[in-house]
Amino acid sequence: MKKVAFLLADGFEDSEMKNPYDEMVKNGHEAVIIGLKDTEELKGKQGTICYTAHMSITDANVDDYDAVIIPGGSSPAHLMNNKDIQKFVQQADKANKTIAAICHGPQILNAAGLLKGRTLTSYPGLADEIKAAGGYYVDKEVVVDRNLVTSRKPEDEPAFISETIKKLGVNAW
Repeated sequence: MKKVAFLLADGFEDSEMKNPYDEMVKNGHEAVIIGLKDTEELKGKQGTICYTAHMSITDANVDDYDAVIIPGGSSPAHLMNNKDIQKFVQQADKANKTIAAICHGPQILNAAGLLKGRTLTSYPGLADEIKAAGGYYVDKEVVVDRNLVTSRKPEDEPAFISETIKKLGVNAW
């Protein structure tokens, strides 16, 4: 069993949270939702799915986790300027932990200064932002660059989830 951190705020893309979260649990992993505040209620952008943060980012220790998943939607925009969020993903990257970001998730990687020289994908509207940060943007359903797994949109979730699970060492999806 691996421990997976989900970085989450209001406005997440519903399926980009629900499907990876459900698959991590289904595969026997512990999924921990980390928000800006402990026990805060977080609503998806459709307003039909809600999650409660298990802990705040200030209480999270990256050493406790094997991977980090960053769902898209507007959640990353609410998280990306938080210094504790940035530090968490920087430490995860330095420790070569899997960081999986879909849709707008790479905004957090950019804010943390992790894109230079990396190849990734995202919501197509972020392509110029990725290039400006020194990253290489490709328009594919999933891109794996060392410890980073990135995807563009909800339709890419099967490939995104499969690659993330592969990185965790389990091929059940």
